[in-house]
Amino acid sequence: MMDISEVAKASGLPASTLRFYEEKGLIQSRGRSGLRRLFSADVVDRLALISLARSAGFSLDEIAEMFTPKGPEINRALLSAKAEELDKKIKELTSMRDGLRHAAVCKAPNHFECPKFLRLLRIAGKNRSRKPNQLQKKNLDEMRRRHSAGEL
Repeated sequence: MMDISEVAKASGLPASTLRFYEEKGLIQSRGRSGLRRLFSADVVDRLALISLARSAGFSLDEIAEMFTPKGPEINRALLSAKAEELDKKIKELTSMRDGLRHAAVCKAPNHFECPKFLRLLRIAGKNRSRKPNQLQKKNLDEMRRRHSAGEL
């Protein structure tokens, strides 16, 4: 067993985040030693999975769905959809990076005369008016449902 300060040190997460994750049902303490929560050693692996999923853009609610009483059950279709989203984001960011690098050295007297800079502006305009992706839409729908039901 590890107390909350040991888990915080091992995971690199503050104790407040651990308490929040416990409140959300993502991790569970196994008891207490005085006022300190105690966790099994495998909580560090679970926190690493949570961290990986957060880095990939999964919401805490999506992550919570991956945890069952039998252990993590990862939805492969959801992983594929997230990978597709990341591919699109990488492509957009690569285009923006290349456009910015070009604009920094462009010889045009005015950036608005540069076709590459104008293309960068169009990309930025599309991103601003983009509709929510399916995962974001699902999260919004769930939040609306919970709000209507008085859960929020």
